[in-house]
Formats: sequence, C-alpha cells, structure tokens
Amino acid sequence: MKVTNHPAPAVAQPFSRRIVITVLGSLQILSWGSTFYLPAVLARPIAQDTGWPYAVVVGGLSVGLLMAGLVSPRTGRAIALHGGRPVLAAGSVLLALGLLIIGTAQSYIWYFAGWAALGTGMGAGLYDAAFASLGALYGNAARGAITSVTLFGGFASTVCWPVSAYLVEHFGWRSTCFVYAGIHLVVALPLYIAILPRRSGPKADGGVPSNLASTALHHEERSLFGMLSAVLTISAAILSMMGAQLITLLQARGLDIKTAVTLGMLIGPSAVGARFIEMLAGHRYHPIWTMIASVTLVFVGACLFLVGSLGFAPAIILYAAGNGIGSIAKGTLPLSLFGSVRYPALMGRLALPIMAAMALSPYIGAIAFQHGGAMWTFALLLGMALSNVMLVAILWALSRRLRRAL
Repeated sequence: MKVTNHPAPAVAQPFSRRIVITVLGSLQILSWGSTFYLPAVLARPIAQDTGWPYAVVVGGLSVGLLMAGLVSPRTGRAIALHGGRPVLAAGSVLLALGLLIIGTAQSYIWYFAGWAALGTGMGAGLYDAAFASLGALYGNAARGAITSVTLFGGFASTVCWPVSAYLVEHFGWRSTCFVYAGIHLVVALPLYIAILPRRSGPKADGGVPSNLASTALHHEERSLFGMLSAVLTISAAILSMMGAQLITLLQARGLDIKTAVTLGMLIGPSAVGARFIEMLAGHRYHPIWTMIASVTLVFVGACLFLVGSLGFAPAIILYAAGNGIGSIAKGTLPLSLFGSVRYPALMGRLALPIMAAMALSPYIGAIAFQHGGAMWTFALLLGMALSNVMLVAILWALSRRLRRAL
C-alpha cells in the first residue's frame, strides 16, 4: 500500500508565508483566550453574580466544545473546497456573536445558546481550522507553518488570563465578553479576509478540488487512524479539564487568586519553549516521537500535581511543555501519516471525537471537584495521562508497521 503525497498546491497568495503565519498565530491567541480559556477566569464571577451552580457555568464550555465537534467535519470539507479565508472569517463573526449572547444572558437557556454560537465559531476558528487552512495552502510543506502557529497559540492563557482578570475586576464579566467580541469583529475578521487567498487548492478533473478527490482510508490505515484518534482525544480531554479548571484547582489547594494566575502564566512560556525546541529539531525525526514526548511529559506533570504545593510549578511546566508539543503533533502527525491530499478532510474527522471529549471533560472535572475536591480531579487527570502513555506505545507500533508497508 502506498500513500501519494502531493506537493503544495499552487495558489496565488497576496502575502508572504511569514505574514500569514504571524497573523494566524496572533489570532489563535485571541481565539483560544476568548473561548476555551475564558471560564478559568470568568466561571466563578459568573456563578457568584447569577447564582447559577459552578458546574452549570462550566457546562457552557461543554456545550460550546460539543458544537465545535459537530461542525468540524464540515469545516474541514469547506476548507478543502474553498480555502481557509471564508471559514476563518465566518468563525470570527460567530465567536463575536456567541460572546455577545453570553454577555447579555439572564437565564440558563440564553447562556447555553451563547455557548452554542461560540462553539460553532470555535469549530471554524481554532487550531483544527487553522491547521487545515495551512495544509491546504502549503501541502506537505505545512509542518513548519503549523509549528510556528502553535508557538503563538501557546501564549493564549499567558496573555488572556491576566487580561480577562483585569477586565473582570474593573468592568465585570459581561463587559469582558463584549470587549472580546469587539476585537473579533474589528481586528480578526478584516485580517482573515485580507491575508488569506480565496481558494487554497486546485481542482481535479471532475470539478472537485483534488484534496477532496480521495479521502478514504485504506485497510492498513484504519487501525492507525483509530488509535491516533484515541490518543488525540484523551490528550484533548486533559487539556480541556486543565484549561477550564486549573486556576480553581490551585485555589482549592490553598493558593490565592493572584498566585494561582501567576502559576497559570507558566503555561504559555513552557508550551512555547517546548515548541521552539521542536521547531529547531523536529525536521530530524518523525512526528510520532513528538507525540511520545508529549504524553510522557503530561504524565510526569500529572504525577507532580499530587505531591503538594512545592510540585505545582514543575507540574505546570511539564504539563504545559507536553501539551505544547502535543498541539504540534496533532497537526503534523496526521499530515505525515496520511499525506496532504486528504489532510483537511481528515483533520475535520479527527476533530469530532476530540471536541466531544473536550466538551465532556470540564463538566466531569467539575463534578469530580464538587464531590472530591482538587485531589479527586488531579487523580482523574493522572489516570487519563497514564492511559495515553500506553495507547501511544500501540500507536508507535502501528505506525512502524504502516511505514514498512509503504
């Protein structure tokens, strides 16, 4: 069995690769910080202001992530057909709409409706859509671009948690949502329209873009794809639970809000540092080794969370480093295993279980926290991290067998 890897499509691009990467990366900071990382700072103020249970407030993120998973397969196909420009631009509008609805919510129904709109925008505006857009633009040469975009995205919590905390303290949680909505409309939307070409792929003979001509998996690839999906799904569940609750968990272990936020700010530099190392050395080895390093670092970090307050800083650093390069592996490993032709559509298929897990894990984590406190939640994270170490060993064996068959 042989997988055909086509060269990058010839697309008229008005801006250089460096500018595209810089803009997409910068907007990923905004997109992640105003969606996925938002409840870490806003959940408690929302619960205190409205009287809604904390688990219900965090459950809004679950609704959003579930919607993101549902739309992601269509997002991948739309990017393969039309390029990233219309999809990412529409994502900005939907993100702004969702934030506006959340900011005006006076009931559960309106609040969850806002998260549903926000989640639709997340499916069209977070890493999966950005990676698919880069894959459609640059083909097999997209690995470096994907890595560079994740370098920017790694600063999402470092930049947006302090900004969100400042806005909440001085203006309230509702105004915080309105500010982020305005940035999406005034900054992100025009930039997406300006820097991305209208179409990112040539057409096949039948009028169908060549990157949609053949998305089926061969028999030998199905087990590999399933195992890759499982590993990425568990990694996403860990990321989601930590991203939504880390500040709350640290406070529950006796830290004040400023100390917790300060420790949380270690995530960005740690993730970016690890990604920078991968960017320098990643071309020397297969992306499967990036995934192996990722799950190992996350597992060791999860162990350290159970040690006590002295272990929090190294735990966050190792967890963030593992998660940071895991984001790279999420984008580069499918590209390496299955080729650029099928990449946008397969990224959409991978996103469905990933987003579903990310939708459920914050709520499960909130229930664990309510019933057993921070220790139960950290123990749950450790169990998931250990499972992923074992699964990625199987993934490595399957990938070796597939490469030998090529």
